[in-house]
Order: sequence, then structure tokens, then C-alpha cells
Amino acid sequence: MHSLKLIFMGTPEFALPTLKAIAESSHTTVAVYTQPPRPANRGQRETLSPVHAYAEAKGLPVFTPATLKTEEAQQQFRALGADAAVVAAYGLLLPEAILKGTRMGCINVHPSLLPRWRGAAPIQRTVMAGDKETAIVIMQMNAGLDTGDMLMIEHYPIADGTTAGELHDTLAAEAGRLVLRTLEGLQGGTITPVKQPEQGVTYAKKITKEECRIDWREPAQALRHKILGLSPYPGAYFTYNGETIKLFNAELIAGSGTPGSVVDDRLGIACGSGALRPLILQRPGKKPMPLDDLLRGYVIPKGTQLDLP
Repeated sequence: MHSLKLIFMGTPEFALPTLKAIAESSHTTVAVYTQPPRPANRGQRETLSPVHAYAEAKGLPVFTPATLKTEEAQQQFRALGADAAVVAAYGLLLPEAILKGTRMGCINVHPSLLPRWRGAAPIQRTVMAGDKETAIVIMQMNAGLDTGDMLMIEHYPIADGTTAGELHDTLAAEAGRLVLRTLEGLQGGTITPVKQPEQGVTYAKKITKEECRIDWREPAQALRHKILGLSPYPGAYFTYNGETIKLFNAELIAGSGTPGSVVDDRLGIACGSGALRPLILQRPGKKPMPLDDLLRGYVIPKGTQLDLP
């Protein structure tokens, strides 16, 4: 297989292993596109995206347009003369001129089953829904939202208790290998694009602050899935004594009572059906900690009624 000239388009940590796989392969990375530097952390200093920092360290040309809709941005993209663009969590809309701006078009890394979870937060929504399986889909991009033909799909079981953060890291680590296999298949003519099924389409919409709040009237199992799906970011939470307490893991326990009532001395909490025990929690201004560490200095006694939304 001859070396391809590739453009890489990505921004967060998730995209890094794919960029590394491409940069270390026999292909040539002619440019890296990523989101512009943003203010971050307490000092609100301009911070490079993880992809930007890596690309700069490797001496790769970096482009950070605020939009790709201008004629100037599209001409710049075409002028790179790339064979294909590989896209992983880039975060900018790709207009038709960009999708068609390379010989083989744009291929996208999608970290969930399609068409089950199209949209902004597929990994979190997969875990929040309690799905037992997920996938990485390498897809030929078109003008729709995650609607392109599937070029390669690899399935992964989701073990009970897996957080969105753990699933994110697993899928990110696998994605680069699949992209390279896909490029090889496209070059060799051994890949047949497969249309997505028309049935079973759902949208993994962006996570809102409101839905991160725990409503103890929901069933314990559904709340556990929510807690795991929002861990480590942005974190599910409840309020007690005017404090917002985040939860990053929890287990199902036997017990019942008024939803939101504490049913034992180790913070077992009654839900709409069943009960939950938080395992890792975080008080404001503190680090996340195991339940036993929290309870040493901060007691929420049996019989306490926690706030409901």
C-alpha cells in the first residue's frame, strides 16, 4: 500500500490516540485541524487543545479556523492536496466543500453503535441507557448528522459497572488501529460501504446541567446507570444542607422507603424502586473520595430526607 497524504481533524483527549496512530504510520500527515485555543482553568489562560499540543510537539502544521464555511478556509483545505481527512471529535461542522475537498472524502471515528446513538454525547448516553454493548464505527461522512455509510464496525461488550470515562478510554485506544485498517481497506478496494439501518435511530443529545441532578423518585437501577454515564464528567449530583454533592459511582442495595430517605448508617438511599449506596463522592472544594472516607468526617444520618428536584 502506498503512503497517503492525510489531514487529521480532532480536538479533545479522545482524538489523540487516532492522531498518534496516523502520525506514527507510513502515511503523511499534511495538516492537523483543531479547535482554536480556549481560556481554561482558574487563570483563564488560553489553552491549546490536547490535539493541538501533540501536533505542535511533533512539528505538524496546525490550523485552527473558527469556521470552515468561508471560501478562504475551503480553498486552504483543498490546497493541501490530501487523499483523505480523518475526523475524530473535531467539534466543527464540515460543509459540503470540505467533505468533498479530498480525493477519498472525510472518514469519521464514531464511538457508539449507529444509528442508535447519533449526536454529541454517544459514550455518555450509551452508559446512561444501560446498554450492554457498544461499537466503534468508522464512517464515510456526508452532510447529515452521523448518517454516513459505515466502512468498518467493531463491537465491544460493556461490563457491569463501567463508567463513561472508562469506556471513553477503551474506545479511544482502539480507534487508531481501526482507522488504519479502514484506510488500508479503502486503498485496496476491500471495503464495501454499508448504509445505516433506517430503524432504531436515536440522538445522543448534549448533557445538560439539569439532567445531572439526581431525582430519587427514579428507579435505583436507572439512577446507577445515570451516575456511571456522567462519571467522571460532568458528574451526577444531589444537594444536602445547601451543598452540592457529586456522585461518581454507586451500587444497588436491598432496601426501600420514601424516595430520597437515608435507610442505613452507610448512606443507603431509597429510590423510586430499590435503593442505592454511593461509592465515590465529592463535596464542594474537595477531591472525589470513597464513601468510608467521606463518612469519617461528614455524617448524613439514617432517617435524613434528601432534597428532591
